[in-house]
Amino acid sequence: MTTFASLGLSPKILTALEKTTLKTPTPIQAQAIPHIMQGRDLMGLAQTGTGKTAAFGLPLLHRILDIGHPPGPKMIRALILAPTRELALQIKENLETFTKGTPVKVLMVVGGASINRQTASLSRGADVLVATPGRLIDLLERGDVSLEKCGYLVLDEADHMLDMGFIHSLRRIAKHIPLKRQTLMFSATMPKDITEIADTYLRDPVKVQVAPPGKPAEKVTQGVHYIPNGDKAKLLEDYLKKHPGEQALVFSRTKHGADKLAKVLGQWGFRVGAIHGNRSQNQRDRILSEFKAGEVDVLVATDVAARGIDIPTVRHVYNHDMPNVPENYVHRIGRTARAGAEGSSISFCAPAEMGELQAIEKLLKKPLPVIGGAPWAADVVAAAPKPGQNRGARPQGGGRQGQKMSSNPAKAAAKAAGKPAGRPQPSPQGSRPQGQKARPQGGAGVPRRRPS
Repeated sequence: MTTFASLGLSPKILTALEKTTLKTPTPIQAQAIPHIMQGRDLMGLAQTGTGKTAAFGLPLLHRILDIGHPPGPKMIRALILAPTRELALQIKENLETFTKGTPVKVLMVVGGASINRQTASLSRGADVLVATPGRLIDLLERGDVSLEKCGYLVLDEADHMLDMGFIHSLRRIAKHIPLKRQTLMFSATMPKDITEIADTYLRDPVKVQVAPPGKPAEKVTQGVHYIPNGDKAKLLEDYLKKHPGEQALVFSRTKHGADKLAKVLGQWGFRVGAIHGNRSQNQRDRILSEFKAGEVDVLVATDVAARGIDIPTVRHVYNHDMPNVPENYVHRIGRTARAGAEGSSISFCAPAEMGELQAIEKLLKKPLPVIGGAPWAADVVAAAPKPGQNRGARPQGGGRQGQKMSSNPAKAAAKAAGKPAGRPQPSPQGSRPQGQKARPQGGAGVPRRRPS
């Protein structure tokens, strides 16, 4: 049986591991660690929850321990890039666990935190810097950090970095790192563009793959429930009530939708929190801490904010809105069934989301089991407004960049129709009289009011 000791890791790291829950290497760790310790560039493909952080972190720390002297001022020996603040924090916390009792110094720089404090910390240098691309570029441009002695580059969740448009940031950062370096790239999925990134930044890499790209965790029970948009919140309430005391992660497509859904669930008596890109770092950290401590049972999140959430107690994942990118489905359901535990995932599919569901099933190479409702008919799908589509009338040319929006929509509409803008025209069917409050119209993240 493979053990961490048999992989040749430093005795100091092995001592730190004895105080963790890591007892034997996972498949990705057992296969990747020997190659990384030999100095090879590596492309690692493994689903979420399989221990990728330790797979690159342990051998990286082992090699840094061999150096034997501290880094110079502002100097960085190893750089780990992560797409989100939550993932960066998770990586930092794991590395700090692995380095207890060693002189290795780990720092983190992310947006939303004080750049002056980060600058002060970096002034003394660091062995390992965990960073999000935007904040690192800010610090490089200010001259507060130097990568000229950086011998290791790790790209974690590379597929998600690609989705978030960080490829241009990566090019800017790579210019500051010596060509003579060891580069490691880890990803849960393998889009075509990932191969191009690997060809650009990795030199003769070893490819380690422990599960087919896009294959979700085997211990996650999956299903789809066909439901109109306006009924999703009530359905979610029913599912949550079936599992009292068990933590759930709910995915929303938009930041606004996440806030609205969390507010409704809170009114219905659930201990709920929401995280997304508009929340400050302190707010996100506080809500995640409450979720980890069991003070919050339901966490509503967007895809960006949820990447990097590693909470073993999450038993249920609900896709309140289907993901736009099919690979994100794999990441979402990978938030449950962590560390060998079991979990469930239920996706709510409205008529307008049939295309997203079909893309997910194509990626999985199998249909999701139907646990409620029935697949929507083609005519229902064709008539359904797409998520985010404006259902009301809009002035001609409204919203286009460079065109001035009329301050009087009635005049603009009348002008477009070639009619005088005097007396108001009769309201079209489905619109509301002036002064009447808008009623919920369903749609992504707009839950129907709960019957009293």
